Amino acid sequence: MLDNATTWWTFFKISINERLIYRADFMLGTLMRFLPTLTQIFLWWAIYDVISTPGGTGTSAGPDGEIAGYKYGDMVAYYLMVIISRAFSSMPGLTRGIANQIRNGEVKKFLIQPVDMQGCLLMQRIAHKLVYYLIATLPFALVFYMCGDFFIDGWPSADVLVVFFASLVFSFLLGFYLESCIGLIGFWFLEVTSLTFIYMLMNFLLSGHMFPLDLLPGAIRSIVDFLPFKYLAYFPAAVFLGKVEGAEMYYGLAVEIAWVFFFIVLSRVLWWRGIKRYAGFGG
Repeated sequence: MLDNATTWWTFFKISINERLIYRADFMLGTLMRFLPTLTQIFLWWAIYDVISTPGGTGTSAGPDGEIAGYKYGDMVAYYLMVIISRAFSSMPGLTRGIANQIRNGEVKKFLIQPVDMQGCLLMQRIAHKLVYYLIATLPFALVFYMCGDFFIDGWPSADVLVVFFASLVFSFLLGFYLESCIGLIGFWFLEVTSLTFIYMLMNFLLSGHMFPLDLLPGAIRSIVDFLPFKYLAYFPAAVFLGKVEGAEMYYGLAVEIAWVFFFIVLSRVLWWRGIKRYAGFGG
C-alpha cells in the first residue's frame, strides 16, 4: 500500500511539473471557455424578453418573467456555475487515450511494471485540474466579478457550500471513472469512437450543460434523475443556487457518491476481465 502511494505521488509531482511548464495557455483557454456562454445568455435574454409583461423593456438584471423557477438572472448564474461544474467533471481525451493504449499495445507497460494504470491516470488528471484552477483563478474571478449582479441571493450558507464543494470533487471522480469505463471497452472493441460520441451527446443533453434539467417534462425528468449524468454539471450548480436544498440536497450527494463507487468497481472489473483476454506481442 505504501509503495503504491509513493508511486502515485511520483506520478503526481511529475504531472504537476509538466503542466506548469507547457500549459501556460490555461488562462487564455479559460476566457475562451466563457465565449459560447455569451451566446446562450443573449438567447435567453431574447426568450425572457418575449415572455415579459407587454411594454416592459426589462431591468438591469434582465427582462421580467420566470421559466421553471428561473428568472433571467438565475439562468445566467446557472450557466456560469455549470462552467465550473464542467471544468471539474470533463475529461478531454481520457477515453480515447485509454482505448489507444489498448489498441497500440502500450498497455503492456502496466502489465509488466508495478504501476496501476488507473491510479497513474487519476494522478495525472488531478494534477491537470489543480494547475488549471491555479492559473485560471484570475479569469474566473474577473468574469464572476463582472457578472456579480446575476447572483441576486449572494453566497449560500456554510452547509450548502460544503455540499457544493463535495459535489464538485465527486463530479470529478464520477467523470474520470465513467469515461475510464468507456475507454476500457477497448479490450473488446478496437474502436470506441462511436461509443464516445454517444456518451458525449448524452452528456451534453442530460447533464444540464445545455439547459437546466428543471425545464424537462416530468416523465423525462424522472428518468434523467435515475442516471448519473446530472451530477456532472446540473447538481453542483443547482445546489449552489438553492434549486436543490434541504434533505433533497443531501440525498443527491449520497446518490452521486454511490454512482462514483459503482463506476470505480465497474472500471476494476473491466480491467481485470480485459487483461485476461488481452494478448500483447513484441518488445
